[in-house]
Amino acid sequence: MKNSIFYLLCLSFIGVFSQNNISETSRIANSEMKSAERQMNLLVNPNTQNYDITYHKLEFNVDPAVYLVSGKITTTYTALANMNTLTFDLSNTLIVSSVKINNTSLAFTQNTNELIITLPSTQLTGVQATVEVVYSGAPPQNGFFAFTSTTHGPSNTPVIYTLSEPFGARDWWPCKQDLNDKINNIDVYITAPSQYISVSNGVEPDAPVINGNLKTTHFRHNYPIPAYLICMAVTNYTLINQTGGASPNTYPIINYIYPESDTSTLRTQLLQTPLILNLYGNLLENYPFANEKYGHAQFGWGGGMEHTTVSFMVSFGRQLIAHEMAHQWFGDKITCGTWKDIWLNEGFATYIAALVIENFDGQAAFVTEKANMIGNITSMPNGGVYLTDTEALDVNRVFDSRLSYNKGAMVLHMLRFKLGDSVFFQGLRNYLADSNLAYKYAVTPNLQSHLEAVYGSSLSEFFNDWVYNQGYPIYNITVQNTAPGQAKITVAQTTSHTSVPFFEMPVPVRLLGASGQSQDVVVNNTVNGEQFNVTVPFTVTGVQFDPNKNIISRMSTATLENANFNFDSAIQIFPNPSSSTISVAIPENIEIENAVIYSVLGQKIMETKSQKSWDISSFSSGIHFITIQTNKGTKQFKFVKE
Repeated sequence: MKNSIFYLLCLSFIGVFSQNNISETSRIANSEMKSAERQMNLLVNPNTQNYDITYHKLEFNVDPAVYLVSGKITTTYTALANMNTLTFDLSNTLIVSSVKINNTSLAFTQNTNELIITLPSTQLTGVQATVEVVYSGAPPQNGFFAFTSTTHGPSNTPVIYTLSEPFGARDWWPCKQDLNDKINNIDVYITAPSQYISVSNGVEPDAPVINGNLKTTHFRHNYPIPAYLICMAVTNYTLINQTGGASPNTYPIINYIYPESDTSTLRTQLLQTPLILNLYGNLLENYPFANEKYGHAQFGWGGGMEHTTVSFMVSFGRQLIAHEMAHQWFGDKITCGTWKDIWLNEGFATYIAALVIENFDGQAAFVTEKANMIGNITSMPNGGVYLTDTEALDVNRVFDSRLSYNKGAMVLHMLRFKLGDSVFFQGLRNYLADSNLAYKYAVTPNLQSHLEAVYGSSLSEFFNDWVYNQGYPIYNITVQNTAPGQAKITVAQTTSHTSVPFFEMPVPVRLLGASGQSQDVVVNNTVNGEQFNVTVPFTVTGVQFDPNKNIISRMSTATLENANFNFDSAIQIFPNPSSSTISVAIPENIEIENAVIYSVLGQKIMETKSQKSWDISSFSSGIHFITIQTNKGTKQFKFVKE
């Protein structure tokens, strides 16, 4: 039953890949979905919060031909509070045979997905201890596929592989799998029949040990790692070796490939790996695990999984390589601190992979990719990047391709568009280098604060609109020629969801001329109906909204109004109504000579010279009038003080 469900899922993923109207990142997101179940228990286990793990020695015994795992897990931990019991997450289908501290056997019980160990005495806060758990059993076949035994190739060669995200590590070993505790370093020993090659995180510090028909392979990983990124795979892999980085700071790239997949096409695909690593190193920082390795291990899931130092891959298309590799920075080095912040993993990986398209294929391909993502995001009017408490319990919502992947990616692009390349990428580099976050966990405010520090201004409005709330803007852009060399742009906006009444954004507009002229303008839209006067060295005959797809929007329009200059419509005041200030939008070739503000009774309240904005905060509420005298004529406006 387990394998039949798996193959049905794979067929559904093939269907996804056959579509032509979705972005490449959407295909990856759909194929990377981590669960076949709609719901599973993603609640933080309160019984594992009273200790901090510093080290695991994981000794596994497996045979790819047999659906079974046995092993011994040795865990060093420090008490965060006085403890009488120690609790690990562990599936009920795995049976513990013994628990020891310092060779002393301890009492234990197993209940619903927990191993509860009775300590020999109260362990005081700050005290370190090491516990050894011996267990065995068949991992649960619950549709999550955290531990899979299947076959590959024309000879049906057995293979075992793991995929623990989000909460599947407990299905194959006793662990602490909440997003609050990274293990400082691990040693992994995999014992399997000697004809197979084993894969895990980190590097092999010594040669495999063969004992009869069994072989034990040792991996050591000396970077902090969460439980869900610890991995294992065993089959008859072929190794393809490459080199990453630049001399003298190089590191190995090791690819574990099914022998039947070792073709010239695959080897050509793998040539992209060091190129993408170099690109990411230039845009962000050097590969975060350069003291060990990077690489891939082929497996049978429908997409990929970003296990630290070795991404598990169903295939080796460039964009899947790029997505899983990007996770080594965003997801593995810095891991989302809650599932509500999953966009810090998946939105980043999706966007950083899209930068491969921008840098390798050019701007036209990048615009197409962004357009496809926007089309997917706006296919529904609702949905936020940041999850609610309830949404964070739903695996399919956590890994929703439209919101966690694509909208998260486009929100990052809009931040880049708003801040500019230099500020945006420096903010990302600072975020990655922060010693409080590097090789630890981060939440959304951590990213915001780093971007604000470089930007020099608050981004709360942006994050409230685009990250924490829902929907997108629908723009109505109108352009009018107001004088020779002058045009007025009016920006009106509605929104797709009531959680955001107005999105403040820089809005890109392209102005076109009859002889093929083109001028791109970005107006900083802060209020609805705002008007902007711009200098254009030609008569505008056409207009386009956001031609490079820098904003999430749908059904937006851009139209050219009457092209003849009309003084009455050339100048306007905004916002109206207003509670604090009013301003005038005026072509650059028209000069204000005098302005007089009157009450509704005709009493003069204020008179100014050559001024384009007025403080009305002290005015009484109600209707007022302003008469503006210019070098082109005089016009009176009615406005409302709120």
